Amino acid sequence: MRPGQLDAFTGRHQQGRSGKTGAGQQVLYDTSKRFTFILTEQAVRFPLVGPHAMAVQIDRLASLTHLPNVRLGVIPVGTRTPGLPLNTFTIYDDRMATAELTTGSIVFRDARDIRAYLDEFDGYEEQALFDEAAREKLREWSSSCRDDL
Repeated sequence: MRPGQLDAFTGRHQQGRSGKTGAGQQVLYDTSKRFTFILTEQAVRFPLVGPHAMAVQIDRLASLTHLPNVRLGVIPVGTRTPGLPLNTFTIYDDRMATAELTTGSIVFRDARDIRAYLDEFDGYEEQALFDEAAREKLREWSSSCRDDL
């Protein structure tokens, strides 16, 4: 694998090429793996599709909060965060992280870079709503989309 080539790793970077997000989501049901996702309200509610499809997608996010190996947190608009979430990043483990930018993805393997992303993630995690609070907020956002129908 060439440096920066992400084909061997799961993640959003594969969706644009294949359009097959369903197959990639199967890994979420592998209880030998643990996942924590944190999404801003802006990311959840950005209208990439129509209101009905948005409501269904938000409902799907809420359903993932019931999986025993998945933690999904949301950060509502107005929440103070320790930084500016300007791009998507993924921390795979203590050896690799990726950041997704407009022009492509960057792979980080240096421990200092990975530590910086872990620290940033910890700050967002402290501010995010999880469990029932996240489900309630997601229900509110989904309902808002349905009101737009």
